[in-house]
Amino acid sequence: MNNAMHFLPRLDPDRLLPLLRRWREASPHGGLLALIPEGAKDEVAELQRQCRALGVPLVGGVFPALIEGGSFRSDGAWLLHLDEMPLATLYPDLPSDPEALAEAVDTIAAEIRTAVSGAPDETTLCLLFDSMVANIGSFLDELYLRLANRVRYMGANAGSESFRPMPCLFDSDRILGNAVLAVLLHPHRGAILAHGYGVPEQMIVATSTQGNRILQIDWRPAFDVYRELAQAQYGIAIDRESFYRYAVHFPFGIVRANGVTLVRIPVALEEDGSLFCVGEVPANSMLALLQAPMVDSRQTLETLCAGLGASEGALAGQDLLLFYCAGRRLHLGVEAAEQEIRGLAQRSGVARIAGALSLGEIGSMVEREYPLFHNATLVASLWGRAGR
Repeated sequence: MNNAMHFLPRLDPDRLLPLLRRWREASPHGGLLALIPEGAKDEVAELQRQCRALGVPLVGGVFPALIEGGSFRSDGAWLLHLDEMPLATLYPDLPSDPEALAEAVDTIAAEIRTAVSGAPDETTLCLLFDSMVANIGSFLDELYLRLANRVRYMGANAGSESFRPMPCLFDSDRILGNAVLAVLLHPHRGAILAHGYGVPEQMIVATSTQGNRILQIDWRPAFDVYRELAQAQYGIAIDRESFYRYAVHFPFGIVRANGVTLVRIPVALEEDGSLFCVGEVPANSMLALLQAPMVDSRQTLETLCAGLGASEGALAGQDLLLFYCAGRRLHLGVEAAEQEIRGLAQRSGVARIAGALSLGEIGSMVEREYPLFHNATLVASLWGRAGR
């Protein structure tokens, strides 16, 4: 549809109500997916109030920043219109215990299976998680066991870039943490992911892990191996004092058998030498130590545009939804990250890019492949179609 995404500098009633009324009249059964920056999180309550007053279904997330006009913004809101409000459910209180998690995913998957029964083949399950959920990879594993290829998968993590707990997922009535928001999009052909990291030849093994915590690498304390590799491969001396300055520039890569590399950014160093990452690291994973300067931005953009073009056809004049990893922005710098976003707009020829800075990304790098949890990626998909 035309004007399926709209940026508002503020969510005040004078700006918001005319837009909601216009959309309500055009699509009586429609709804909204809203992206809000952390700096404007207090405005979520006003958005909820106005949507309830007009009977407009609402779901959304609070992210570290928004993407608008090729720049990052800490104010405003993206309102993404849905012609027909699909299944869009906020699931609270995600458990950490594996058995309890499997039971919770059973319930979620059953609801999704019912919703996609008889739905168009081009259906995408968009998942927005609270970034503080520590077992997102396990959740995706359990979900895929129950849904397989009934849907395509995409998504991102909401929350604070400080990694402090914060209610960050909402519907018309609630705003919650420790939750996942599931939105079924159809017709929708999924998303394309890319990160452009080159992978060095030397491999190591995560011999002992607990969720997103790496205890040992090659049977030694994880940090000892990490700093030795940084020195040997890149000539960088990392100690406990400098860890937090360097870690975002030297993430791990989980090298999978199919050639896909999952980036895991270390965010905390413990007294015992273990490392906490954004995202789970399975035991016995093959790891490589990556380096930010090895990111090939041109190759990243080529991959995104080629993938979108193959899936969607002509991109010129379309609207694009983009999630951009906060860790990637940290190690490239704001200017280079914004140049990358503007480069995507120029290469693709899309009319607008709406999006948010994310704290982890979800999807597959090959169409219809197993969904995985990523760091340092760009996740891009079309939102609606011009003239549809």
